[in-house]
Amino acid sequence: MRRPVDQHGQVIDILASTRRDQAAARRFFAAALSHGRRPVEVTTDKPSVYPQLLDELVPEAWHVDAAQENNRIEADQRRFKARLRPMRGLRRLRSVHTISAGHALVQNIRRGHHELAVDTDPHLRLAAAFTELARAV
Repeated sequence: MRRPVDQHGQVIDILASTRRDQAAARRFFAAALSHGRRPVEVTTDKPSVYPQLLDELVPEAWHVDAAQENNRIEADQRRFKARLRPMRGLRRLRSVHTISAGHALVQNIRRGHHELAVDTDPHLRLAAAFTELARAV
């Protein structure tokens, strides 16, 4: 599973795939790049397919794959994995996508990236946001 995160910590998209090959990486970057402005810097872990794909898809971006540079992504991933541990993982790809999309929505609401409950105390933001959503539906 891959989750692009912008410089403010907002999860942009989710891509779940059974393999970490070039085709999956291409789908991931194409989906992430379709969401807005072109990035100036792209931070990743060290799969060998990323440098070639990034040179092809975003030649103007600076690619960073140094150790400890993707801490924001890893910290977000740690919270997600902590929630999955009691469930003993997910068996189907569709389940991974559904659960991870829900987790990303909640994280983005907590961080104030949506216009839901933005003027509420951060500790109460999630409850207020779901109350607003319930009234709207």
